[in-house]
This record gives sequence, C-alpha cells and structure tokens, in this order.
Amino acid sequence: MNNWLNPFIEQRADPFILLHEDRYYFIASVPEYDRLELRCSATLEALPHATPAVVWRKPEHGPMSKLIWAPELHHVNGKWYIYFAAAHTQDLDKLNMFQHRMFVLECADADPLTGKWIEKGQIKTQFDSFCLDATTFSHQDKQWYLWAQKDPNIPGNSNIYLAEMETPWSIKGEPVMLSKPEFEWECRGFMVNEGPAVITHGERLFVSYSASATDENYCIGLLWIDLAANPTKVEHWHKSPQPVFITSYENKQYGPGHNSFTRTKEGEDVLVYHARNYTEIEGDPLYDPNRHTRLKKIIWDEDGMPVFGIPPADYP
Repeated sequence: MNNWLNPFIEQRADPFILLHEDRYYFIASVPEYDRLELRCSATLEALPHATPAVVWRKPEHGPMSKLIWAPELHHVNGKWYIYFAAAHTQDLDKLNMFQHRMFVLECADADPLTGKWIEKGQIKTQFDSFCLDATTFSHQDKQWYLWAQKDPNIPGNSNIYLAEMETPWSIKGEPVMLSKPEFEWECRGFMVNEGPAVITHGERLFVSYSASATDENYCIGLLWIDLAANPTKVEHWHKSPQPVFITSYENKQYGPGHNSFTRTKEGEDVLVYHARNYTEIEGDPLYDPNRHTRLKKIIWDEDGMPVFGIPPADYP
C-alpha cells in the first residue's frame, strides 16, 4: 500500500503529474496565480521535497498578464509543452465570467526545468470565449486537444470539447462537444464541466472531468468510449449519470477535483487531485489557497471500469 502524505503537496491546486521515461514532473496552479513552476524527481514520493524551478512568469500587461491557471506539462514529438489558461484582466466583465484563454509554451531542450521556454501564443478555437484546462493526448495515431470552454449559446460556464491537433499549439477540423452541465450535481453553485483528464484501460478510453462550484460541491464525473470508436462522433461516448468522486464529510475532504492521472513505477494507476480539509471559506473560493494536491490509487472492477473510491483522510 502507498501511504502517501495527505496532503501530498500543500497549496497546489489543479495538479498535474507526468511520468516521462523514468522521471516524475509536477506542475500546478500556485496561490499567487503569477508563474509556472516545475519540479522533478526520480520517485513519486520525492516530489514534495523537490525544489521548484520557475520556468515562466506572467508579464505586467497583455493577454497573459492575469490569473495563470491550471498548467499542464506534456512531451510531444520530442519537445516539451506547457498548456495554461491566462487572462488580460481579473474583472468578471459584463458576462460575469472570467476572461481566460488558452496559451502554450514550448521547450526543445532535454531538461524542462533549466531549458529555454518560448511562447507559442494562444490556441484559437471555434469561439472567442472563456476557456481553460486544456490537455493533450495521443490516440489512434493522432494528437488530440481536450479542453473546457464557454459556448455563448449554451447556459453555464463551460463544456468539454475535443479536437484533433494540427500542431502542438493549433487545432484542425471541427471541435466536438463531449459533455455539458446537465445533471444536478454538475450545476451546484455554477454550471461547470472543466478539468478533463485522460486515462486508458483495457478496451476503453476514459475522460474524467470536474463539475460544479469549487467549494465542497466540486466533484468528478466520467466519460468513456471504446478505443476503436471514432472519438469525434458524440454518439460513441458514454457519460456516467452520477459523479465518481465526491466530498467525504466523514474524512473531512471537501471538493475533490481537477484531477490528472499518473502511474507508479510498478504500473499502478494513480489519481492526482486537489481538495480542501475545511468548508469555511471566506470570499471567493478561487482565492482560498488551501486546495492541496493529493494522491489516491484507483482500481478497476471486473467490467473494466475505474473505481475512484472515497477521498482518504489527511495522513499522517
């Protein structure tokens, strides 16, 4: 059994852990929302003690100058990429929404902690609207872009979209909407589908995502599709009518969500997520710094479906 520290890394929300070759890389939102930090270690257990390296800081002005959210690190075609959301203002604008768009950095050096990062600009999609939480993955010999965005014609804050990538910083073809907030548990506080993450097992590809407001209502939902099916056909996708990972009042773990997936060196699948250990939040939950990174193994049932279980209590 892995008795990981819980919290695993404090005050790091929207956590992403990449196992690349034999090294673990960690990136997440920092409470100041002003920079991108990477840390690296040979083992998963050593990540909390690894020294963070600041690889990019937001400029004073411009489209990437405010609220740097939910970065992810990926290795595509021999180069490193960081995908992150940024805004030009902290104001909620006339639509009462944040004004984030998705941006990309590229590094061609071997070590992303010490290498040179180049700004590749904004990823343009079908709408010029609030978007965030992009990830990328390889499937059926294609590279895919998966993200959350506001459709001006659909109620709510964000839906989940998928598109094939032309380059690591651009998409091609017509994006397809995989999910929108429709169940009661996706619409508590805010109508939200965001933070998609990809994992495969057996003959299926799974997409987890987060729903509702970022307080104790925050939770994780699940989509899946057969590996051989065409992912651009919405009818091939399935959606769980119930959340798969929710607040545990018994264990004092509130609002588990915005997850990624990694693996142990032994091949066990690990859920990486954030949660708070209290509910008394003053002001906007986004500015409460104590969404801590946490880890939990997931298992697979006899039908090949993931079992997320219950968020474990703080340990030790």
